[in-house]
Amino acid sequence: MTLNQTKNGVWIYDTTLRDGSQQEGISLSVEDKLKIAHKLDELGIPFIEGGWPGANPKDVQFFWQLKEEPLSQAEVVAFCSTRRPHKSAENDPMLQTILAAGTRWVTIFGKSWDLHVTEGLKTTLDENCAMIRDTIALLRSNGRKVIYDAEHWFDGYQSNPEYALKTLTTAVEAGAEWLVLCDTNGGTLPQTVSSVVQTVVKHLGINPNDEQSPKLGIHTHNDSETAVASSLVAVENGARMVQGTINGYGERCGNANLCSVIPNLQLKLNYSCLESEQLTKLTPTSRIIDEIVNFAPDPHAPYVGRSAFAHKGGIHVSAVERNPLTYEHINPNVIGNERRIVISDQAGISNIVAKARAFGINLDRKDPACADILQRTKELENQGYQFEVAEASFELLVYELLQQRLEMFQLKGFQVNCDMLRGEEALLSDAVATIKVSVNGEDILEAAEGNGPVSALDAALRKALVKFYPQIADFHLTDYKVRILDSTAGTDAVTRVLVESSDGKRRWTTIGVSSNILDASYQAVVAGIEYGLLQRKGETVVESDYRVGNNVV
Repeated sequence: MTLNQTKNGVWIYDTTLRDGSQQEGISLSVEDKLKIAHKLDELGIPFIEGGWPGANPKDVQFFWQLKEEPLSQAEVVAFCSTRRPHKSAENDPMLQTILAAGTRWVTIFGKSWDLHVTEGLKTTLDENCAMIRDTIALLRSNGRKVIYDAEHWFDGYQSNPEYALKTLTTAVEAGAEWLVLCDTNGGTLPQTVSSVVQTVVKHLGINPNDEQSPKLGIHTHNDSETAVASSLVAVENGARMVQGTINGYGERCGNANLCSVIPNLQLKLNYSCLESEQLTKLTPTSRIIDEIVNFAPDPHAPYVGRSAFAHKGGIHVSAVERNPLTYEHINPNVIGNERRIVISDQAGISNIVAKARAFGINLDRKDPACADILQRTKELENQGYQFEVAEASFELLVYELLQQRLEMFQLKGFQVNCDMLRGEEALLSDAVATIKVSVNGEDILEAAEGNGPVSALDAALRKALVKFYPQIADFHLTDYKVRILDSTAGTDAVTRVLVESSDGKRRWTTIGVSSNILDASYQAVVAGIEYGLLQRKGETVVESDYRVGNNVV
């Protein structure tokens, strides 16, 4: 493992696989954990906490499989607590399991808060210090390097500062290489973190630039929405390790979000965390790990969100086109993100020109097509379309108004029948859709079943087209959203449908608007298929060609 040893180097410690997996809704398989570990390794994270061997079979298997699929540069870290009260560390089965995991580094957490010692562990303050000392000494005697996580440190310090500091001294004397101050309950604000870290640095004589000095780290939770800020002030006051998770996953409100911590430290405060080429992988890594845990990426996440560098207002877009510094605090390419021009009823000609350029279409501001696209966009937005969340539909609209839209089939008609069946526990929907389309003058009639009318319609359409466009077999719907635009109109209200599609590599969103929910759904589903085919138009197509009007493309 090669790491930056300069005085401004900060060591990043990722605990997504352990602390992050405690978030509601996250359940990682061994395969998931291995994929994430390798993605973090590629990103350049120096320490990756793999879990607690012995706590569950999954974590044991993960550490064993990682030996068969080793990381290229990162240190995988096993996690465990101190020995049990009044037990021998040498004979503690829990610690034997940790040693068997075979990692060079081990993170041990111990109690800092006297309340937890007396009420949680039901033991004495002196015995707790003995537990810390014996556990670290055992690991060190077996050749392990130790990171000591001082659990509930800030609460413990405020309750009994003398004792909290004594636990740290005990860990240092036993041989811990790192002392990590944990805001386990997430309730400590940055100004308190700053003050307490200064006290610890002074008490232990910590010098971040002295290799012989104890090294300090920070581990914060986000219950007060200040985990990132607290991590930053801890570093500014002497901490040189930051523990956190990708995308801020974690129990309750999550942990410090490394996707914000890393660029803030490196780009704003001039600390070294990752190599420059590794930093460009931050956004892709964030999104890939979201996919692995089956979470939709947060579009508004700082730095890595799709909206982080999105510009909607016409004045903003015009300014950014001249100089990105006008409305961007960093170059998005540095962290692997990209600038996005959002199209809406607030758009101007600058938005249209910039967005078309992103599609590979160069338009001059004076081109009449720009005014036509802008006018049509605002008309459709007034009807209920929302192109800022359905960029794929907007791209198709641009091609249409430029008379370059691909005509892949024509709808002749469709019917959907839906029977509502009462099952043992719930009302079940049994839907059948029949659809007729024409491709290159050939009429195709197909029917398909689904667990609802939209599902059946989607299945029937794909069945009719897959013979001509085999790429459709790779497409699938990943999200379906319906919104009533005029709630006062009751069942006659206009409905907006958003459909998110994926081919396993990309995601795109299309839109449909109609007073008939099936019509709106059909619009969005068809546009999703059309856009997917547009993105893969270079691939082989069976028995058909893509056409613009009567011209083969």
